[in-house]
Formats: sequence, C-alpha cells, structure tokens
Amino acid sequence: MAVCARLCGVGPSRGCRRRGAQREQRREGPADSEPDTDAEEERIEGARLGQGQAPAPAARAPLSLLELPPELLVQIFGSLPGTDLPSLARVCSIFRRILRTDTIWRRRCREEYGVCENLRKLEITGVSCRDVYAKRINPRVKSGRFMKILPDYEHMEYRDVYTCLLHRYRHILGLWQPDIGPYGGLLNVVVDGLFIIGWMYLPPHDPHVDDPMRFKPLFRIHLMERKSATVECMYGHKGPHNGHIQIVKKDEFSTKCNQTDHHRMSGGRQEEFRTWLREEWGRTLEDIFHEHMQELILMKFIYTSQYDNCLTYRRIYLPPSSPDDLLKPGLFKGTYGSHGLEIVMLSFHGKKAKGTKITGDPNIPAGQQTVEIDLAHPIQLPDIENLRNFNELSRIVLEVQEQVRREQQQEEEEEGQEEEEGHARQGDSQQGEQPVQRDDAGAEGTEAAGAATAQESAPTSQPFVLPVGVISRNEDYPRTCRMCFYGTGLIAGHGFTSPERTPGIFILFDDDRFGFIWLELKSFSLYSRIKVSFQNAEAPSREAFDEMLKNIQSMTT
Repeated sequence: MAVCARLCGVGPSRGCRRRGAQREQRREGPADSEPDTDAEEERIEGARLGQGQAPAPAARAPLSLLELPPELLVQIFGSLPGTDLPSLARVCSIFRRILRTDTIWRRRCREEYGVCENLRKLEITGVSCRDVYAKRINPRVKSGRFMKILPDYEHMEYRDVYTCLLHRYRHILGLWQPDIGPYGGLLNVVVDGLFIIGWMYLPPHDPHVDDPMRFKPLFRIHLMERKSATVECMYGHKGPHNGHIQIVKKDEFSTKCNQTDHHRMSGGRQEEFRTWLREEWGRTLEDIFHEHMQELILMKFIYTSQYDNCLTYRRIYLPPSSPDDLLKPGLFKGTYGSHGLEIVMLSFHGKKAKGTKITGDPNIPAGQQTVEIDLAHPIQLPDIENLRNFNELSRIVLEVQEQVRREQQQEEEEEGQEEEEGHARQGDSQQGEQPVQRDDAGAEGTEAAGAATAQESAPTSQPFVLPVGVISRNEDYPRTCRMCFYGTGLIAGHGFTSPERTPGIFILFDDDRFGFIWLELKSFSLYSRIKVSFQNAEAPSREAFDEMLKNIQSMTT
C-alpha cells in the first residue's frame, strides 16, 4: 500500500485513489458491498485515526515539492546546475537537509567537470593522487617527499570539491596565452582528477614538426582540507610549493610564486641554463654550431627566466569552423628557421585565411599575423622540372601579386567614384546605393565562385618539390600537394622593427599539413596540426573570436 500511495503521487499519509473510491462506494452503495480488507490499508488508516486525524479526502496530485519522497527530490536536485543549488538550499530547511546528500554533488562534479574519481576508494581503485601527480611532475624525485603535503580525501565531501574548488576556479578553465614578452605561450587549464592543473604546452624539438606536443605543469589547485583550496607552483625542480592565483578581470588572471628559491638549482645559473636547454631544445649548447642561433637561445633563456615568479594570462579561443573552409582551422606547429618551432593558429575569414602566432620570437612576436592566404587567387604550379627553378616560381607568384595590386587599385578607384556620385545625388542617395550594393555582391560572388571552381578543378594531388636554393629546416616534407594559393608573409628586423608583408605561396599538402614559401627570404616553413583535444576553448561567437585576435595583436604592436 505504501508503494501504491507513492506511485499515486500523494504519499502514504494521504491514502490512495483505490481506497478513496471504495470509501465512496460504502457511503452511496448497498450495505452488502464488498468491504476493503487490505491489511496494509487498514494499518495505515488505523494509525491515522489513532492520532486524531480525519479520514483523507479523495486522492489529488501533490501541490508542492515538499510532498514528494526524499529520494525523488535527490534525483531532481541532482539534475539541476550546481550554480542553482545554493539558492535552492535557502528555500527551506528540508531542501537544505536534502542538499547535504553527497550523491547530488558527486553527480554535478561528474557531469559539469568530468570528475570520475571516487573519494572513498582512491587507494582501492589504484588512483592515488599521492603518487600519480608526484611522478608526473618529476619522476626523479621520490614520491615519499610528497606524502605529507597531500590531503586526506576520505574525510572530504563532493560538496566541498564542487563549491570550494571546481566552481570557485571555473573561470580559469580553458586556453590561455601567457604574457612573456615576444615569446608568448600556450597554457591549458583543465580539471585533472581531483586537481585543477595548468599545463604549459611546448612544441616538439626542432625540427621534428610531426612529433607530438610536449607539456609540463606550471601550477595546480586542490583541497588540502575541507573548504580550503590550496594553490601550488610547479615551476622548478624541487616539487610543488606555495603559490597564489588572482583573477584580475574577465578573461584574464595572474599567478604568483611565493617561494622562488624552489626555482633555483644548486649548480647556479649555468646548471639551470643547461637543464633548460635540454628541455627546450633537446640538445646541449655545444651541439648548436650556428652562432646566431646560440645568441637567440641565450637571449630567450635570460628573458623568460625573469617571469618565473609572476605571470599574467589572457584567454584565447579556438577558431570557429565552417563546412566551406579549405581545411579544418585550429592550432599548428611550424618551423621558423633559427627560432625553432612555434605555434600558429589558422583561421578563415571569408576569402582570406590568417595564421596568427601563439608563440613568437624577437622578430615577429606572439599575437602577430605571420601569414595571410588569398583564397580568391589560386596558383597553378609548373611541372616538376620547372618547379625546381626558383626564378620560374618567383615569376609566377609576382605575376599574381601584380594582378592582386591592380584589383585592389581598381576597387579603391570604384569606391572613390561611388563616394563622389553619392555626394552628387544627396536627394535620392538610397536609390543610388542600391545598385552599388548589388554590384559588390556580384563581385564577391564571382571571386568566391572562382575560388570554388579552382578547388574543384584542381587535381587531388600533384607532385611537389622545393625549388633549388630554398632553405628548409625539415627535409622530410611531403612530395605531393593538393593546391596552392597566393599569400603574404610578415617579416621584420630584431625587436619587430620595419615590419612588412612580402609575397609567398601557400601549399596545402593534406588535412593536417601545409607549407609556406617566403620568396624574399628563400625560406620554407612546414606546419603540422596539433592533435590535442582542448576543453573549454570554443569561442562563444564569431565576434568574440575576432575581438580576441585584435586584443592579442594589439598587446605586441
């Protein structure tokens, strides 16, 4: 009967529809009608009458959430966003008591932040944060050093994990670019187990552009005690130590190390430089024979080591994609001569494609647009023999450059004539503007159709070889390509002096690789896609992504 009452939605103290109907039959029907002989019903009815309660009226639907069983409320509350639960707890003491159920908060941790660890069975399931994170940070240090600074998870609750850790620091999850002068960087802040960790992603060692990305932790946040989150700096070689995080404003936060002595090594700056060189370049200074490259490496070490105690990060988004894009936009790692490998973001903007530096160098700093591809001007490569001749390729590209220049000049003249005609016809300016708009749309449609026709008519693959005299850091480049387009590349002197755009050619090899030939430098850059799934990195809108590009470019201009 109790189960029947719950299924009716009114609770055991209210009776059920069947008993209410039988009670009506006893009032109106004959005396010899069949009595209700359900033992469970008689027990509940007798208990109610013994307490002086009147018989329940006919069954009805519940008028309030308070009339629902607690286990049903747990399921309902667990499906709500975690941000709404504190407000729900202020409704009444019953809701507040139900919201202390750890099952609700464990579900929110799992669904909103992907936390799958069981606080009560970390050691049983083999997921021991005491060992996993200590070894991941520095395998050479014995894990016993870290035992005393890790929390006792068995006495914690998921409510504390959610409110004091995940929800409190939710604004720093995602992709960020550290402000390290011209060098920049790529930071990914993620929920990793019962920690929030900031992983710095580094390109593979030069010139192995197809190798996977490297990464190292810069900081981590976790609960040392209930209701108390601890920030630890992971920089250096002495293990985690005290740090601090401050959310400056929307899409910007800063980190500070409170124990910079953990960053120093016993052998002094020379030992620190040798260790940094092995990690950054995978070699020793004696292995680098190019004097200019040695100067660039030493300059980067001196500059970046000044930022080991305090850093500011600004949010970046992954570029939005469209079915009409030449290839999927995203992050790529590319070769940049003596500067090594750098990270570039490829994005599409109508008839243009742009490559923006996420990491940079003293010549072209992070945030600048390193290459721009004109998708409306495809280039047909010559046969393989003529392609080896740099002068022949240069002639083809310069002809396209002259064509682009003439088209831009013609557009400027037409715009000037339209302005003059618009001033002359002030009385009916709206009628004069309408045909101009149709002409512009027709021109854009013609160019877009031309680019689409070029993509369709281009062969699936054609032979490719670098012209004689073009320098490449990586000789293991693809020997076939799909199509080529005219583009420009940004070059500048040291300190980003005298920047200018020079002609070049964009070569699409496949879905994950492309290249760019810088004609003036006689240099070739090979780019390979970064195959990492970054969470919380999607742009909320196209406008937000474009605004982000402007912001990171203005910081280094």
